Amino acid sequence: MMRMHTLLLTAAACSLLGGCGVSSPPEARWITSGEAGADEPNTWIAYRHNVGVAEIPREAVVRIAADTKYWLWVNGDLVVFEGGLKRGPTPDDTYYDRVDLAPYLHRGENRIALLLWHFGKEGFSHRDSGRSGVIVASESRGFELASDSSWLCRIHPAYGTAGDPQPNFRLAESNIRFDARQEMAGWQTADAAELDGFRPAVAVGGWGDAPWNHLVERPIPQWKDFGIEEVPFERRADGRVTAQLPYNMQLTPVLTLTDPVGGRLVGIATDHAYAGGQWNVRAEYVTRPGTQTYESLGWMNGQQIVLDVPEGVEIGKVAYRQTGYDTEASGSFSCDDDFYNRFWQKALRTLYVNMRDNYFDCPDRERAQWWGDVVLLMGESFYSYSTSAHALMRKAMLELAAWQKPDGALFSPVPAGNYDSELPGQMLASVGHYGFWNYYMNTGDAETVAAVYPAVKKYLALWSLDATGLTEFRQGGWTWGDWGDNRDIRLLFAGWHSLALQGAADMADLLGFGDDAAAYRATAERVKAGYNACWNGTAYRHPAYGGETDDRAQALAVLAGIAPEEHYPALLKVLQTEFHASPYMEKYVMEALFRMGYGGYALERTRTRFAEMVDSPEHTTLFEGWGIGEKGFGGGTTNHAWSGGALTVLAGQLCGIAPLEAGYRTFVVEPDPASFGSAAIDVPTVRGTIRSAFTNGGGFELRLTVPEGTEAVVRLPESAGAATIDGREPSARQRRVNSAWQRNGRVAFLLTAGEHRIVCDRAL
Repeated sequence: MMRMHTLLLTAAACSLLGGCGVSSPPEARWITSGEAGADEPNTWIAYRHNVGVAEIPREAVVRIAADTKYWLWVNGDLVVFEGGLKRGPTPDDTYYDRVDLAPYLHRGENRIALLLWHFGKEGFSHRDSGRSGVIVASESRGFELASDSSWLCRIHPAYGTAGDPQPNFRLAESNIRFDARQEMAGWQTADAAELDGFRPAVAVGGWGDAPWNHLVERPIPQWKDFGIEEVPFERRADGRVTAQLPYNMQLTPVLTLTDPVGGRLVGIATDHAYAGGQWNVRAEYVTRPGTQTYESLGWMNGQQIVLDVPEGVEIGKVAYRQTGYDTEASGSFSCDDDFYNRFWQKALRTLYVNMRDNYFDCPDRERAQWWGDVVLLMGESFYSYSTSAHALMRKAMLELAAWQKPDGALFSPVPAGNYDSELPGQMLASVGHYGFWNYYMNTGDAETVAAVYPAVKKYLALWSLDATGLTEFRQGGWTWGDWGDNRDIRLLFAGWHSLALQGAADMADLLGFGDDAAAYRATAERVKAGYNACWNGTAYRHPAYGGETDDRAQALAVLAGIAPEEHYPALLKVLQTEFHASPYMEKYVMEALFRMGYGGYALERTRTRFAEMVDSPEHTTLFEGWGIGEKGFGGGTTNHAWSGGALTVLAGQLCGIAPLEAGYRTFVVEPDPASFGSAAIDVPTVRGTIRSAFTNGGGFELRLTVPEGTEAVVRLPESAGAATIDGREPSARQRRVNSAWQRNGRVAFLLTAGEHRIVCDRAL
C-alpha cells in the first residue's frame, strides 16, 4: 500500500519536475568503490574518467544523481560546488542534477573528476539509502558520457570523521576531518597511470534501480557561490583564532597555514558549532609539513570562524566561501522608524540563512523543513526575495504531499529519515489559507495546487467536529500548538482548521471540485459557530481550558473571519494584557491587530516583544524565542526565520500590498500607516516589481508603480477626503472597481500599468 501510494505521488512530481529520467542511456550505471567501508557514514569517494571530444558541442548536458553530495571538475575547473540534494522527493526516491559541461570542454581528451560525500546516516531532512554511489548520464546529442565500471575511483584517504562531540541526531551531516598528510594532490587532472590507489569502479545498478529508485530532476537551482573572501583574524595566547564575518551566513572556511613539522590538529568551527542547546557541525584538519591551503567542504553557518590552532602552527590567512540559495534580495523596505528598518534587515538575513536544500527552521541545530516555519518563510520570501525562491516553495509542497502516510496523516519535517510525527496545528497551517493557497495567489501556479490537492483532501478527512461544531481534538504525534504556556489548544486547532478549510475550498473551486468546496465551506461555518460558542463576553476560551486567556486563539478568530467586528474592542483589551505567543505566533497576533484597525498598537506590541533581538548588537539574525538561554524556546537558536513574520505584516498590512487575482494580475494597495510618517517598499512579483511609497502628515501622498500586464486597486479611507490621481480628479474608469474588491468605509480606484501619484486632503 505504501509503495503504490508513493508511486502515484512520484508520477505527479515527475510530471511537474521535468520527468523521471526514463530516457537516460541504458549504459549509465550507479558506481561506487569496491573497497570496504564505502557505504559507511561520512565516506568520501574520488572518481576519475577521461572523455574524448572531437568537436566542442553547443551544449553537453549530463544528468548526475549522487548519494549524497558531490563536487565536479572538468579539466581542473570547478564546475559544481556541492551538487546534489538531500533525499528525497518521496520516501523512496532521489533527486538528480542537470549540468552543462560544454563551457569547460576542449578538443581532445577531457578529464572528469568527481568527489562524492556519502552522508550514510539519517537526519531530519535526509532519508539514507544505505548505499554510496553516483550515476552520470549524458542527454545531449554529440556528447556521450556515462558512468560505468571503466571509471576509476577510490575512497579518499584524507577524509575521516572528527572526534567528539558529534552533531546532534537531527543532522545527517557528519563532522569532517581531513588529514593533509594523506592528500591526493592533483588527482583531478593527473594521468590515469599516476592515480595511486584508484581502481575500476563497481557498478551497482542502473537509472531507476533500488535503493535510489526513481530519479526526479532537481527542482531548484544550484547554489549561488559568492566567491572566496579573506577576513581579518585575531589569535589569543591559548591558540584560539577568531575571525569576525560580516553577518550570519552559510559558509565553508578556507585556511592558509604553515606547519614545519606536520601532523598537528587544527579545530575548525564557527560560533554556532554549539547552538540551540545542541552540538552541531564542526571540522578538523591535520596538517602536513610546509605551507598549505585547505577548504573544509561541509558548510557551516555563523558570524564568526573559530579555530583552535596548536603551538607551532602559523595562520597566514583566514577566508570563507559564502554559498546559499540562488535568489536575490529584490524586495526592499524603508520607513521613518529605525526600529522597523533594522527589523526588516535582520528578518531578511535570517530568512536567507534558512534557505538551501529546503527551507529550514535554523541552519545550525536542525536544518529541518518544519512546515509551521515554511508557511512563514514563504510569506516573507514573496515580499523580499526574487521569484527564483518560488521553486523552493514548490519543492516543499510537493515533498509534503509525497510523504503523506497511508492513513492520510501529513507530517514534517520532510524529507525525513528519523522523524515522522504529525504536528496537527502546523499541518493545518500548511495546507490552508496561509500555506498552499497563499502560494497560488502569489504565483498563479495551478499545476502545483492540482498535484497537492488530493493530499489536502485526504488529510482534512481525518478531522472531525464535536456536537457544538467545534473542531475535535486531534492528538497527532506531538500536540505542540506553539512554544510557551497557556495554549488553548482546542481553539488553536479550530482556528487553523477553519483557515485550512477556507484554503481547501478555494483550491477546490480552482480545480473544478464544486462539491468539495461547498462541503469545506459548510464545515467551516459549523466551526465558526462552535468557536463563537466559546465567547464569554470578553474573550474566546474553550470551556475545558483553565489557563490564562490565550492571545493566539483571539488572533486566529480574527484572521479566520470568526470574530464579528463588535468583539474587536474586547479583543484589543485581551491583546493589550496577554503575551503568551512565541515569535512564531506573534506574527498572527500582529496581523490580527492590523485587521481590526489597531495598527498603531500592533507596532507598539511588536516593538516591545522583539526589542531584545532587534537591538542586539552581537546578532545579525532573529531568535527562536524572545531572548537567549532561559528566554529561548526549544533550545533557543538565534537564527530562526519564523521570527521574521512581521515582515509580511509590514508589507501586506501597513503598506497594504497583496494579490487580488492569482499571480498579481490584479493587486491591492491599501496603506495603513499607523504610527509611520513615511514608508517605501518594492515587492518582487511574477509580473514585475511593484513600487509603493507614502508620506502621511498634513495630508497623504502615495506614489505607485504598477507593472506592465497588471492592475492595482488602491483603497483609501473615506476619512482621507478628496483624492487626486496624477494631478487630476479620478476618472470614471478609475472609479469602476469590481464590487468584490470594494470595502465599506473605503474609496477604491483602479489604476493601470505605469507611474501614479495619489494625493489626499487629510492624513490617513
